[in-house]
Amino acid sequence: MPLLNQITVFRPGMLAALLIMNFLTASSQAKQSKKQTDKYYVAAYIWPSCHHDRRFGDMLWPDGIGEWEVIKKGNPRFEGHYQPRLPLWGYEMDNDPKVVEKWIDAATGHGVNVFVYDWYWYDGGPFLESALNDGFLKAKNNSKMQFYIMWANHDVKRNYWNVHKFRDDASLLWNAVVDMENFKIIVDRVIRQYFKQPNYFKIDGMPVFSIFSIGKLMESFGGSVEETRKALDYFREEVKKAGFPGLHIQWNQGGGSVMSQKAAADFSLKVREMGFNSIAMYNMGGTKEDYLVYGANSRKIRAQMDSLLDVPVFPCVSIGWDDTPRFPAKGMKDVVHYHNTPASFAALLSKAKEYADSHPGQPRLITINAWNEWVEGSYLLPDMENGFGYLEAVKMVMSGEYDPYSGN
Repeated sequence: MPLLNQITVFRPGMLAALLIMNFLTASSQAKQSKKQTDKYYVAAYIWPSCHHDRRFGDMLWPDGIGEWEVIKKGNPRFEGHYQPRLPLWGYEMDNDPKVVEKWIDAATGHGVNVFVYDWYWYDGGPFLESALNDGFLKAKNNSKMQFYIMWANHDVKRNYWNVHKFRDDASLLWNAVVDMENFKIIVDRVIRQYFKQPNYFKIDGMPVFSIFSIGKLMESFGGSVEETRKALDYFREEVKKAGFPGLHIQWNQGGGSVMSQKAAADFSLKVREMGFNSIAMYNMGGTKEDYLVYGANSRKIRAQMDSLLDVPVFPCVSIGWDDTPRFPAKGMKDVVHYHNTPASFAALLSKAKEYADSHPGQPRLITINAWNEWVEGSYLLPDMENGFGYLEAVKMVMSGEYDPYSGN
């Protein structure tokens, strides 16, 4: 034991006390690890766009209500198409702590105990950070809920987030590539502002940091696996300097599809060589009009990744998909609409829970897309069509009230 090796002179009883102390510490860590694998972590992604951003709000969403401006303009593209989406609680600002307090109560009351905040860095500074800083972190009841961040480091075209303003202008608004100077600023910022929060989500004591685009991350460091690994190792060392045992870096696969043999080999090699600790997905992948087919595709994608890797692959369950408010040319074939119900979601969530149970050596983390992706038709928050149906589905599945084998 390192502590004992540093001591050369012992007073009577000191060695025994130290041995007991080390035994109790090891025992406590083992219990903590066991507790973490015994408990379910249901993590819902938060897209923090529904507030006025200080840096880019006037340019991107001039109405001053963030992406509600676009969501309200959703229009039906086929018979029975539910657009615009109507939130049961109205068009509330996601950076209002009173609003987030209501979210936390609803989430924790229905089995959702982690929020994963999308987090952005463009043009040398943060974007949409107020939802987390001013909303969640200032909510009086936020100790009830854990959180972590996913660096959503993807490019943005001008007409992607407001086609009504930018119309056909698909030129690049933001390139998500960062240089090492900016990367160091990001590292310092997330450690200081977020990792040190008492309710930041950790695995084995290590803060979890999820990265959306590994391609853009690598592009930031010359496209090299080796240079990207050096940057990630820098991040790891800074986290250790801050007093944590290490950093849990999560590769967020986004959606995707079943990979070819060559793509699968490349994927697993990069995961290993860059030292990622786990894989998560932002949405299920394999989108189809029929939610049941969408879900079946996602399970195939997950099974393939699970077979390739020796790090945890955490299951994701999406609620649906409908991003037509952003894209005027999209129609029925681009929308998940058949069997897209709370009952179908509950059945698929029960399969994700089954998968988590079949991997007892890893934390039982299940991600859900999403808490509030109104503009993509994927949200747990209550609306005028389903009410609390999706939240009730989470509660029933995660509490064990829902049993797919009994017909309940």
